[in-house]
This record gives sequence, structure tokens and C-alpha cells, in this order.
Amino acid sequence: MRSCINCCIHLLPNDLHRQCFRCRGPNHNNQKCPVCRGESKIPLYADSKQMKWLAILEVRTDPSESWNGFFCLRKGKICSLIFGLIIMTLVMASYVLTGAKHRLLLIPSPFHYGAFTSNPSLMDNESLSDMKDHYQPSKMNISYVKDYPSIKLIIDTITSKIEFIARQRPDLEELRKQEPHMFSVIPNKFLPNSKNPCWYEEYRGNTTTDPYATNSYALYSKRFRTIFDYLGKVFWNHLYHYKDKHYRLRCLPHFYIIGQPKCGTTDLYDRLRLHPDVRFSAIKEPHWWTRKRFGIIRLRDGFHDRYPVEDYLDLFDLAAHQIQGVLQSEAAKEHGRMNNIIIGEASASTMWDNNAWIFFYDNSTEGEPPFLIQDFIHASQPNAKLIVMLRDPVERLYSDYLYFASANKSAEDFHEKVAESLQLFENCMLDYSLRACVYNNTLNNAMPVRLQVGLYVVYLLDWLTVFDKDQILVLRLEDHASNMKYTMHMVFQFLDLAPLSEKQEALITKSPASNTRRPEDRSLGPMLPTTKAILRDFYKPFNTKLAQVLFDDAFLWKRT
Repeated sequence: MRSCINCCIHLLPNDLHRQCFRCRGPNHNNQKCPVCRGESKIPLYADSKQMKWLAILEVRTDPSESWNGFFCLRKGKICSLIFGLIIMTLVMASYVLTGAKHRLLLIPSPFHYGAFTSNPSLMDNESLSDMKDHYQPSKMNISYVKDYPSIKLIIDTITSKIEFIARQRPDLEELRKQEPHMFSVIPNKFLPNSKNPCWYEEYRGNTTTDPYATNSYALYSKRFRTIFDYLGKVFWNHLYHYKDKHYRLRCLPHFYIIGQPKCGTTDLYDRLRLHPDVRFSAIKEPHWWTRKRFGIIRLRDGFHDRYPVEDYLDLFDLAAHQIQGVLQSEAAKEHGRMNNIIIGEASASTMWDNNAWIFFYDNSTEGEPPFLIQDFIHASQPNAKLIVMLRDPVERLYSDYLYFASANKSAEDFHEKVAESLQLFENCMLDYSLRACVYNNTLNNAMPVRLQVGLYVVYLLDWLTVFDKDQILVLRLEDHASNMKYTMHMVFQFLDLAPLSEKQEALITKSPASNTRRPEDRSLGPMLPTTKAILRDFYKPFNTKLAQVLFDDAFLWKRT
């Protein structure tokens, strides 16, 4: 039997389908054909039995006729699609040109979220698209046209919400409950004959195993493995034997260079380490207090195993060996010679980075962290000294952008990111306190540029709640660049370091600057004047407060 699909009418058991005009040939009358008139819709039959369309598994037809219909159908669809795309393109082009001309563009930035919410379920590596569920659409849009008055309204709103409210200092017992292991390792008192905080700790490990085999810094970084390989080889030579027990000298830093990023901390570190009485951790920026202590290696990678305090102390073993040599020398034994070697640590995140708190501490303070990094540092070593290097926050932000941005860097792109970040910060300030917004992990990760790092006075005031003012030295990069000898003398005096010979001083002060701007970034030129004006307005109230706290108008940065 032959089957026909040229028309939707009877399929009779006959070999010829008499009602189909293609079966009957050119004499078929369209006016008399019920199918052509659309008057008959008859069920499909095969072998005198009614069947559904899906029951037909094989249909034979004229190949030439089928392909002609197929190509006609495809041509029709393609033509319709092209025509529709042309019309859509013309309409959108007209809309964009008209909107740009009259500043009526309503295309929102993907960063323009509305009311900010603090959600502990958001991880550091969460994409921005995932964060949209935690924000409401913004009522106000910032055009990418450099519209200073519009952005100025946002800054005025932020300024009106600024309140510098004193922070409540947590009790020591509350801190011990948060970090019981850390406080069980670090003693309450240190060796009296050492300027640097050190103590002897009994070593109970096997003398045949590598004491640094499980150190997290070595496990997660191959370049640090070389350092620990060397320490492992000399470790046994520095054990102190007393009454059939082995002891190792443990040390914490005497001082910390706590911030800020892109403010010259690397240059200060490189010069200070040239002093004969100064040693640093084996790694310049361990980031233990702010990140590794919580298991953060890179923010975008989420959390790993937390680094124990022993792994952090291992970073100071090389310096501890030298201090131990002084303490066990004949001069120290006979004449009570004091150790004057001090250790420093230079993690530029220490001053400002409290992003991990929301994942580990109870959020019962309306978005403000109940504990900060400085609380734990002060509790473990209340006599620590802190050095802060700052620069004009406007220039700092642009330098930070050039250093960390990976692609499409330009003054225009920087302007757009500043505008987006300002609106996000405004949205937060409408509902939360200044401190809650500055320390909020979700907001800080959502902002395209790190505006919050330049709010120096917010962090400084919180550090001053636990440390005395004479324990903190605040410097300006601009002063360091123009008169390096003067700033280095201030640092030496602050740390009570011995005076240097002229040759030693020249070596420290005349060496080339470290970590300067890359040539490819210099070629991008300065930021747009409009961007600079916007940022000056934003940082002005914070700089004013900073100058008041430090009694120094240089921190207004009026001349830069």
C-alpha cells in the first residue's frame, strides 16, 4: 500500500488516493476539492482503521516534492528572521541615539543594586550575578555620561549619614572563648631579657621527622617550601636542652606595619629590613590575623582549613634563631646582655580587612562586627607597636585599580567603577551604620573598586579603642617620598632602634623605591578630572576627621 501526506484527508486502502490533487494530476479542480476549500477535516485512515498521526512510523512520498517544500519553508523562515533583526536594530539604534543626546538612557549598570543586605550565606567567591537576589532594583540610575551633579547627590546623601560612634571594646574572656587554642599557645608573659616578645616552648615532636611538614604556608605555596626546607635542616641545632627536655624559642613580632595597600608599605618594609637590629617574618605578608586564621587563602576561592597559630609562629623561627644566639651568648650569661633584635610583620591587610567576621562570629550587633583583628592582637601582646603608612585616598584608589584590574583598564572604566561603587555604598548607608558598611564582606566584594580602604579614620579610631596613641605611628607616603631620611628617622625613633653610621643610613635611604607603578599603567595617564572631583568630595569628611584625630592638617591632602 502507498501512503500519502500531501493532504490531510482519507488514506484509503486503494493504491491511488483519488481525492489528492497531486495524486490525480493537473486536472484536479481546486474549487471542488474539500481540502482546498478547508471544509473537510477527516481523520487519518490506514487499511480502513482510524489512526493518530503519531502512529504513522513510515511515510513514503515523492522525494522531489518533499525537498521543494522544505527549502521553501526554510527560505521563508530565514527571510522573516533577517527582516525582524533589521527592524529591531533600527529601533534600538534610534532609541540609543535619541537617549544619549538627551541623557535619557535608562539602561542600568549590573552593579546598581538597591537596598543593601548583610547575608552570611554569601561566600567570597560568589559571582555578582548571584548577589542580585540579595538586592532590590535601585530607584536611581547613574548614567555613564560623566554627570558630576548626579553623583554629587549620592555623595551628599552619604555625607549626611556619617556618624563616628565610639566602639565598645570586648572583654578578654569573650576573646578567649573565640580563640581558645591561640591563647593556650601564646603565654601571658615573655622573656624579660628580650626586647622582642619571645618565650621557650617545650618541643614534643619526634626528632626524626620534619617539624615543618604540616605547615599550611608550605603546603599551599611551593615558593615557601624552600624556606621551610632550610629551616628544617637547621631546626635541631637550635633546640635548647634542659633537664632531659627539648625547648624551642618562639617569638611574635614586636611591631606590625598594618597598612594601607598601595601606600608605600613595601618600600618601608624593604628599607627597614636593612637595619642591623630588625628582622621580618619569612614571608612579607602572612595575612594570618585577617585571613589565614580563618582559612582564607584567596577570597575568590572560599574557605580552606584554618591555619593554626603554630604555623604563623613558624614564620619567625629564622629570626628566633638569631635572638636565641644573643640570649645564649657569653655576654648575655655573664653580664645580662639584653637582646635588642626586634621582629616585624608587614601584612597590609591588618588595619582594615575584617571581612571574615560574619562567617565566624555571632551577628547580634546590627551588622557591626563584635570582634575586630586589633582585639586579638592587643589581647595577646598589649605592648605591640603599629606603623601605618597612608597617602591621598583619591590617588590610592586609582593606584589600587591599576594594580589589581586585569583587563580593559582606562580612566573611563575607572570612572564607571567609582560611580557604581558609590551607589552601592550609598545604598548600604541608608540602612546601616558607617562601621557596618565599612566592615561588610558582601558590600566590599560587590564594589568594583575598594572605596572603603581609603576611609582611614574609621579604622584608626577602632584601633585607638584598644591601643594607646603612642603605640601607633602614622606616616604619609607624600612625606616619605619627598624626605625619606626624615621619615626613616621617625620610624627608628619610634621603634627605639640604635643609631646608624652614615654608611648604613645612606644604604637605607638612597636605595631605589620599591613597588612603583608599572610602565604599562603609567601609559594610561591620570584619572579624569571629573572622577578626581567626585572622589575628593567623597573622602573630604573622612580626611577632615583624620586631621582632627592626628592634629595634623597635612592629612587633609589639599595640595595633592
